[in-house]
Amino acid sequence: MQIASLFHPGRPVLSFEIFPPKGDLSLPRAQEVLQRLSPLSPDFVSVTCSAGGGGNSERTLDIAAEAQRSFGLTALAHQTCAGFTRDQVAQNIARLRASGVQNVLALRGDAANAGAPLAYVHASELILTLHDAGLCVGAACYPEGHIACDTLTGDLLHMKEKEDAGASFFISQLFFENDIFFRFLDSARAAGLRAPICAGVMPILSKSQISRMIFLCGASLPAAVVRLLNRYEADEASLRSAGIDMAAEQVLGLLSAGVDGVHLYTMNHPDIAERELAYLKGRGYVRA
Repeated sequence: MQIASLFHPGRPVLSFEIFPPKGDLSLPRAQEVLQRLSPLSPDFVSVTCSAGGGGNSERTLDIAAEAQRSFGLTALAHQTCAGFTRDQVAQNIARLRASGVQNVLALRGDAANAGAPLAYVHASELILTLHDAGLCVGAACYPEGHIACDTLTGDLLHMKEKEDAGASFFISQLFFENDIFFRFLDSARAAGLRAPICAGVMPILSKSQISRMIFLCGASLPAAVVRLLNRYEADEASLRSAGIDMAAEQVLGLLSAGVDGVHLYTMNHPDIAERELAYLKGRGYVRA
C-alpha cells in the first residue's frame, strides 16, 4: 500500500518509527519490536538508516521488508543522499521492489566525510529519482526551520521543491510545543504546499538524549520541558515516565486539532507506543 493513499480528511494517520543506526538493531531484535507494535495497528512503520548512510542500508531494507512480510505492516524505508552512489540507490530501489516495499522517505542525511561529494546534492534530486521509479516518496520538514537554513521562508522554498519533485507527504522533525507546528503548518499552506504533513513527536527519555537532539536539530526547549528536566534530574525513571506522558498529551492535542498525521519516534521502545495509545484511550480519544 502506498502511504499517500492513507490520508483522508477527519482521520489523522498515526505511525511509528524504529531505527537501526550503526547496526545496533539486529533483525531478531527488530522482530521483537515489530511484534509488539503490530497489535497497535499503526498506519505505517518507518525504518531509518544511519545519518551517514551506506553502512546499514541493507539492514534498513531487511527490517522494512520483514515488517510487511511477517507482520502485515505498511513499511517506509529511509534513503539518504549521503553515503550512497547513484548505482547504490538504484540497487536499493530494485530491492524495495523485490520485497514489495512501496514507500521510501528521502533525506539528504549527514555525510560521514564532510568533504565527500554527494551523488545527490539535495533531497529533491533523490526524490525525483525515487518518484520516477514508481515509489511513493515522503520527505522531511522542519517546523522551526532546518538548522542549516537561515530563514523559515527559505526552508519552505526547499520544501516546495521537494513536493514539486514528487514528495507526496512530509514527516516533521521533533518539536515540543504544538503551537510551533500549527504556525509552521499555516506558513506551509500559505507557501502553496498541499501534501499532507505529519507531526513528528519524540518523548523525552533522558537529559542526555534531549541535549543531543537539540544540538543536532536546533529545536527549542519550552519552559515546561526545562522544568521537567530540572524536577527529575536525579531520577531517570521518573523523567522517562513523565516525558512519555508529556508526549502523549502533545499527541492528543495534535490529533484533536485534526492534523494530517502524527509520527511517533519510538526509539525502539515499543512500550512508548503502548503507553501513548493507552493514554489517548484513557482520555476518550478513539481512532477513526
